[in-house]
Amino acid sequence: MSSKRSIFEEVSTEATQRATPTKGVIDQGRTGSRAAARIWLMVLFASVVAMIVVGGLTRLTDSGLSITEWDLVTGAIPPLNAADWQSEFDKYRAIPEYQLQNKGMSLDEFKVIYWWEWGHRQLGRVIGLIWAIGFFGLLLTKKMPTGWTGKFLLLGVLGGLQGAIGWWMVSSGLTGTMLDVASYRLATHLGLAFIILGFITWYILHMSRPERDLMQARRDREARLFGMSTGVLHFTFIQILLGALVAGIDAGRSFTDWPLMGGSFLPLDVWMPELGIRNFFENAGLVQFIHRMWGYLLLAYALFVWVRSRRSANARTRTAFSAMMLALVAQIVLGIVTVLYAAPWNIAILHQLLAVVVWVLILRARFLSGYPVAQSIRG
Repeated sequence: MSSKRSIFEEVSTEATQRATPTKGVIDQGRTGSRAAARIWLMVLFASVVAMIVVGGLTRLTDSGLSITEWDLVTGAIPPLNAADWQSEFDKYRAIPEYQLQNKGMSLDEFKVIYWWEWGHRQLGRVIGLIWAIGFFGLLLTKKMPTGWTGKFLLLGVLGGLQGAIGWWMVSSGLTGTMLDVASYRLATHLGLAFIILGFITWYILHMSRPERDLMQARRDREARLFGMSTGVLHFTFIQILLGALVAGIDAGRSFTDWPLMGGSFLPLDVWMPELGIRNFFENAGLVQFIHRMWGYLLLAYALFVWVRSRRSANARTRTAFSAMMLALVAQIVLGIVTVLYAAPWNIAILHQLLAVVVWVLILRARFLSGYPVAQSIRG
C-alpha cells in the first residue's frame, strides 16, 4: 500500500521530463537537415555563378570551339605531351573558325583558348560532382528535408540537360561556314543557367527561414505585389536571352553610339530580306535594337512595380524592391557604357555578372512579397 503524499511534495524529475512538451513535426524535420541543405545549396550557388562568369569569358575570348569533341570521362584529361597537343590542334584546324578566321594561329596561341574551354568544361563536371555529393549525402544520412527530394533531384536533371545543351551549342560551330556557335543555342545555354540559378536562389531563401515561419508568413502574402514581381522576373529573363543573342553575333560592337544607332533611331539595314526570320538571330542591327527597346520597357515596368512596392507595410519588402531597382538602373547604365566602348571583355563580363545580381535581387524581392518578415507595429 503506497504511503500518502503531501500536496506540497515536489514533482519528481522523471515526471517533469514526461510532462515537457515535445517539438512539433515541422521542427523535428528541420533539425540538422535544413541547415545542411542550405550550406550545400550555397556552395552550388557560388559554383553556378562562377560557371556563368567563366562561360562568358570563354565566349569573349573566342575559346568555345577550341575543343571539338565531347567525352564525358576522358575529356577531363588535358593533353599531356607534345603529340597530344598536336592532335588537338589538328582537330581545331579542321573546323571553319580556324580556316576562315584564325588561319596561321600558332600552337602556343591555341593553348590559350584551349585552356579556357577546358576549364569551363571541368567546372561543369565539378558542379555535377557537388550536386551528387550533396544530394546523395542528404539521402544516405537521412537529413533530406521533408518534401524536398524531388526539388533537389530537379537541379541534377537540369544540370545534366545543361551539359547536353552545351555540346549542342558547340556542335553548331564545327561545320559549314560558322565562325561562332549559333546565337540562339548560346541564348538557350545561358537561359538555362539562369533558370538553374533561379531555382537554387529560391530554395536558399526558403531554407533560410524555419518552415513554421514561412507557413505563417504565407498568410500575409501581398498577392498583387507578388504577381507584379513575377512579371519583372519574366521581363528580365527575356532581356537576358536577348543579351545572349547580342553576344552571340557580337552585335554590341556594331553600333557604338547612344541613344541613336548609327545616327538614327532605326539602324541601317534593320531588316535584310535575304535573311528572313534569321534577322532576329543574325542581323546585328535588329538584335541590338530589340535588346535596347526591351531594356527601356523593362525599366519602365520595374519602376512602376517599385512605386507600388512603397505601399507595402513591410519594411524589409520595401528595401528589397529598392535594392532590385537600384541594381537594375546600374545594369542599364553599364549596358550603355558597354555599347559606347564597343563591348571590351572586362566591361562586358561585368555587365553579365551584374545581370546575375539583378536576377537574384528580383527573386529576393518576390520572395519577401510572398513571405513577408514579421515585424512590430512600430517597425
